[in-house]
Amino acid sequence: MSLTTASVLAFERKLDPSDALMYAGSWEHRHSRDGWQAIDVREKSVRGTISNRLKSKKEIDAAKLDAEIEKPNLQRVDVATLPPDADTLKVRFTLRVLAGAGTPSACNNVDYQAKLAQVVSGYAEKVGYRELARRYATNLANGRFLWRNRMGAEAIEIQINQQQGGKAIKSWSFDALAVSTRHFNNDQPAITEIAALIEQALAGKEFLLLEVQAFARMGDGQEVYPSQELILDKGSQTSGQKSKTLYTVKEVAAIHSQKLGNAIRSIDTWYPDAEEMGPIAVEPYGSVTSQGKAYRQPAQKVDFYTLLDNWLLKDKEPALEQQHFVMATLIRGGVFGESGKE
Repeated sequence: MSLTTASVLAFERKLDPSDALMYAGSWEHRHSRDGWQAIDVREKSVRGTISNRLKSKKEIDAAKLDAEIEKPNLQRVDVATLPPDADTLKVRFTLRVLAGAGTPSACNNVDYQAKLAQVVSGYAEKVGYRELARRYATNLANGRFLWRNRMGAEAIEIQINQQQGGKAIKSWSFDALAVSTRHFNNDQPAITEIAALIEQALAGKEFLLLEVQAFARMGDGQEVYPSQELILDKGSQTSGQKSKTLYTVKEVAAIHSQKLGNAIRSIDTWYPDAEEMGPIAVEPYGSVTSQGKAYRQPAQKVDFYTLLDNWLLKDKEPALEQQHFVMATLIRGGVFGESGKE
């Protein structure tokens, strides 16, 4: 009897970040625990101009356009800024690295699970998690997780502490702007040390909890960028509904854990066009929602499902870089079972 994909197949994520809270303070005092105040989110009401693309030729008529321009474009939005006397943003979160990469949390096919365990253990023994760990560590060191807050900062320092028993037992510091976000060919000893810890944790040989703090010197009173909430029922702006709602944790501006995870796993440079585009987040189809494009098309046989099925069901071992991608997707976690529906 030929092996088939399990209809129930799920994996828990192995890189588990907390939400990141945002604080304001002084660059000179970034090494001090005191002097940092939580950044709050406040509401701003503004009158914008009509600037959208015109829908019909009638609106191009000068009189009609003037009439449209006269209409107020009222907006209520959330905004977060540094105080007028603070020039530095501090972002803090913790990251757990868990063992059991490639071990499903749910699988209803014993034979499939046995074959999966064989493939995963073979990868761990022959290849190991060193390459993946080095890439994850690099994305911590370069501050990719700051997203828009990274752009335009005068200086960024990343401090990473290995936590054990509630205390920091080892610490590293990085100049984030000196660590590339385009490639992972970095041989800094500190990055190598953190990568070794992540590798050991993924292999189940060591418990790992990292505290990550980023300090970005942006300028007094400058705007900062927490995560934006997805509001499904937006209603109408004319009825007073806000057009932008920012994420907070106990009234402190914050970045979603999912957004942090997306940045940390932005290590995929093994897809077609990677040389031009640079790293993208590990996703089964190489999806980049901001571009509305999937870079790993099934037709090209480079998507996760095709690679995994060839590896497990057909004993066609993928190229080494695609093995990295498959394992990184399992570390990402998700539900990958084969649906019975057509």
